[in-house]
Amino acid sequence: MESNHKKTESMKRQVPFLLLFLFCPIASKQIHYSIQEEMEVGTFVGNLAKDLGLTTEKITDYSLHIISLGKKQYFTINTQNGNLYVNDRIDREGICGKNALCLINFEVMVENPLNIFHITVEIQDINDNAPHFINGDIKMEIIESTLLGAHFVLGYATDPDTGMNSLQNYHLMPNPYFILEVREGEDGYKYAELVLSKQLDRESEYGFNLILMALDGGKPPQTGTAKIWVTLIDANDNSPIFTEKVYKVNLKENVPKGSLVIQVKATDKDEGSNGQISYNFRNIPEMADQKFSIHPVNGEIVVTEHLDFEETEMYIITIEARDGGGLVSHCSVEIKLLDENDNAPEVIIVSITSPISEDSAVETLVALLNVNDKDSGENGIVTCLLQGNFPLKIISMPNNYYRLLTDGPLDRESTPEYNITIIATDKGTPPLSTEKTISLKISDINDNSPTFEKSSYTAFVPENNPSGTSIFRIQASDPDLEGNARITYSLLQSNIQELPLSSYFSINSETGIIYAQRSFDYEQCQEFQVEVRAQDGGSPPLSSTATVKVFILDQNDKSPQILYPSQGAEGSALFEMVPRSVEEGYLVTKVVAVDADSGHNAWLSYHLVQATEPGLFTIGVHNGEIRTSRTFLERDALKQKLVILVKDNGQPPLSSTVSLNLVFAENFQEALPEINSQPRDPAYQSDIQFYLVLALALISFLFLLTVILAILTKFQRSGSPKFLQCFGPVPHSNNAVLFPPNYEEGTLPYSYQLCLSSESRIQEFTFPASNVQTAGNIACNRNSDVLLTADQGNILNTEMDKAGGVSFC
Repeated sequence: MESNHKKTESMKRQVPFLLLFLFCPIASKQIHYSIQEEMEVGTFVGNLAKDLGLTTEKITDYSLHIISLGKKQYFTINTQNGNLYVNDRIDREGICGKNALCLINFEVMVENPLNIFHITVEIQDINDNAPHFINGDIKMEIIESTLLGAHFVLGYATDPDTGMNSLQNYHLMPNPYFILEVREGEDGYKYAELVLSKQLDRESEYGFNLILMALDGGKPPQTGTAKIWVTLIDANDNSPIFTEKVYKVNLKENVPKGSLVIQVKATDKDEGSNGQISYNFRNIPEMADQKFSIHPVNGEIVVTEHLDFEETEMYIITIEARDGGGLVSHCSVEIKLLDENDNAPEVIIVSITSPISEDSAVETLVALLNVNDKDSGENGIVTCLLQGNFPLKIISMPNNYYRLLTDGPLDRESTPEYNITIIATDKGTPPLSTEKTISLKISDINDNSPTFEKSSYTAFVPENNPSGTSIFRIQASDPDLEGNARITYSLLQSNIQELPLSSYFSINSETGIIYAQRSFDYEQCQEFQVEVRAQDGGSPPLSSTATVKVFILDQNDKSPQILYPSQGAEGSALFEMVPRSVEEGYLVTKVVAVDADSGHNAWLSYHLVQATEPGLFTIGVHNGEIRTSRTFLERDALKQKLVILVKDNGQPPLSSTVSLNLVFAENFQEALPEINSQPRDPAYQSDIQFYLVLALALISFLFLLTVILAILTKFQRSGSPKFLQCFGPVPHSNNAVLFPPNYEEGTLPYSYQLCLSSESRIQEFTFPASNVQTAGNIACNRNSDVLLTADQGNILNTEMDKAGGVSFC
């Protein structure tokens, strides 16, 4: 499509043209404009948004801008209306030189959606440069014998403009000797030559001055002038002749300084000084004069500076050969440079997205690159690849663009940053390459739950701990960053013994330290199980749980509890009757005690700390059995008092004591006076009536028992060799003695049978096995009971809340 843009009369030199056509998938349109050079900054070029088919109401959403790629920007885009304006002075001659077609190419990128358009602006020449003679005034020496029709090259004037605005013709002021002839050389320049039209005569005129005018084709035309100083010399009738009119040579651009380009050769048939030839450059462009030099004697042309094919592809040099007589001839040397692979590719980052989220989809655009090579042909063809193994790929696009895309999942926890090296290599021989490193950071998302090192932990807490004691620290880790890795701890709500968990434990939400909210008692609970949750600060948050098993460690905080003998009023024990006829080793009674602690803290030992007759009784350290250590003597007191100490194995040990009153008598009637002789305190006297009633009931019971025993004795003597057998154990009753829970084996109470044989006069106690119930781990069992039973013949002396007894057969 083609369009013309017209401006006001002051801008009538601007003639824009617009070409739109399909170009490629991403650079889908190529826009062509045409303007004149030297337009003022801000001059309107065209409505780029409209020509690209973009909606002007949403022009700001497209983010339309020029891709600089390090080049000078001659144009700018108004992001509000999409107009293209001149941004800097445009000098066609400085940009394109003598090229007939001058184009400024640049790319425009639309970011939303991503698209790149190729824009070409044709710069039209205006007549803003006048012809100019390179060497200024011209000095000539002509021998007077020069033949008519001889040509003298005056060189040429230069005009940077092109077309009709460039140099078109020369004009020579009128003179009697020379006419002007204009010739166009193979390099496209117009040369002015003087043609001798009248024979010269040095004797009549030594020399004269001419004025040469160069004209361009502008309207109005511009001119440049040069003065020609002609000096006549004596005759030299042979001019130097070059072996070739035009010398052509191909030269590699990377030849070193001092390299020989070519040697020109001219001959002169004259002799002497008129035959001696010197060589020099004639009207050589300034750039060529810097690159080459010629030997004045042998005509060798050598390189004096580094050559660059990308700067200039060809040099045309005019060589003058002058003999000693002043005659000259000219030839041209055309030096064509051959491109070498001396330029490595250049990688330019047009845009980059960093950091990029670790949950980015495959083929997400990471960066847009432009790669170019100043060389030509195969030397300028570039391929790009990624060095290393990355979840990325690079895709080529038209106009030397490349897209860097994701090619797999990203994981910030394993690789938080990628240093991506892109290698661009051309197809030259040998190939040249460039490495470009891009640092790509990966941003974090909450994709990792907090992790405990173990799923279950164990903590030990001594009982009787102070409230608020820290008992354990639990920690979880989260590989995410910042808020996604900020962990808070909490206890999962549950009940323990119908109480909320918070009444037992609490946890610091930041440090994970678990605190005891109360003092624990091992005898009530031995184990707790706590569920801890660790939750991060992500959105949405992630969490995990772990179990902490808290075991309560037993302390020696319970004194031994003496179950038998039971304490009487004011802590005094009741009386035990011992036959005076006992022998050594007679089992008098057994002290029974328990300890609510466990393990070593519940190991009990028994010690006789006080006795009326110290040598009369001994006690078993481990079993508490009190036995006689000798026979009873007449001198021994009938009433004996023993004080027994029961001590556990804790550190420090705890102990309890009990007093035992023994009466040596053969029967109850004999022991009664000793029992009654015991002093009573006032408090005990107050209960005398109760004991009198109890005594009468006891006497009646004994009488009935004696009758039964007499009958049984006769029956046994007649039917059995055994004199007496003990009654069986009495079943458990509702008034059985209750023992505290959680007692270790070996510290449990016993039930007794006490049988007395008149024949053997030996009393023996029978101790049945104990029955123990242990508490559960979490739900504590407070109902565990141990029952103390006695024979049917036992007499149970008891008060309101005390248990104990001895049975007599």
